Amino acid sequence: MEPVSLALIGITFIAAIVNGALGYGFSSITVPLALLFLTNRVLNPALVPIEVVLNAYMLWVNRAGISTVWRRVLPIVIGLAPGVLLGTAFVSSVNPGWLKFWTFCALLPLILLQAAGLRRPIKSERAVGTLFGSGVGVLYSVTTISGPPLAVMLSNQGFTKGNFRTALGFIRLAESSFTAVAYFYAGLFTMQSAALMPFILPSIMVGVPIGGWLIRQIRPETFRRICMSFDAWVVAFGLSNLLKELHLVQSNLAFLFMFAVGAIDAVLLYYFFTVQLPRVKREADEAAVVTQSASDFMPALAKTSAQRT
Repeated sequence: MEPVSLALIGITFIAAIVNGALGYGFSSITVPLALLFLTNRVLNPALVPIEVVLNAYMLWVNRAGISTVWRRVLPIVIGLAPGVLLGTAFVSSVNPGWLKFWTFCALLPLILLQAAGLRRPIKSERAVGTLFGSGVGVLYSVTTISGPPLAVMLSNQGFTKGNFRTALGFIRLAESSFTAVAYFYAGLFTMQSAALMPFILPSIMVGVPIGGWLIRQIRPETFRRICMSFDAWVVAFGLSNLLKELHLVQSNLAFLFMFAVGAIDAVLLYYFFTVQLPRVKREADEAAVVTQSASDFMPALAKTSAQRT
């Protein structure tokens, strides 16, 4: 088995674990690493059909919330279609090296924003939703990644944990399906891309259930934050490497960019573990106390009422 195939198996296995745990993250982990030795034009058509099935599975598992969320996410889904068409045109025509470069440039700020835990709720959700959906459509069809911006958007808008996963599955099934159709008409599905699928599918079948088990053992916030840190370093390395390949920087000074991103991520990690995580734990403990008090109060109230009667 070639080193590229072994690397792809290992990468997609880790990515599948992340996806099984968070409901997204398969492409966010796979693409930055796989683009170190593949091009978007070969990698994307191998991932998109698999993501259609994976997203359909994730939506089915979280189907209980569909009736609650579909109206809220419909503007985003409507906006996906024109964005996917534009992104597919980019994949078909843009130089692979520059496409990688702009892919990484788009991903890095999204990853760092999510790592920082930035939340700023949008009041005009419907008006912004369609425009946001178009942007996500371009990003997904070019990179097969949409988890970070969608996670930021849905978290901003106050989706509960269950509805968050349902909304994410609903949108990602739509975008992957639209992209699969667009890639088909653009002639992007090739034997070279199809040859990658046998190395990806087993990793997903094993990794997703492991991720589902793992997230029950670890705080989701901690797991998500570690994944974002890993992604930030990978994307920064890819960008530094491309700065040299594209002759934008002529020496190993290009890797100073990676260390700069690493320093930013280290600060964000410190803030997460010293400020954000303790706050999350404190809020969870307070909620548990309130729930316990309510559960203790109801039997006592029932007993009092029984005595009076």
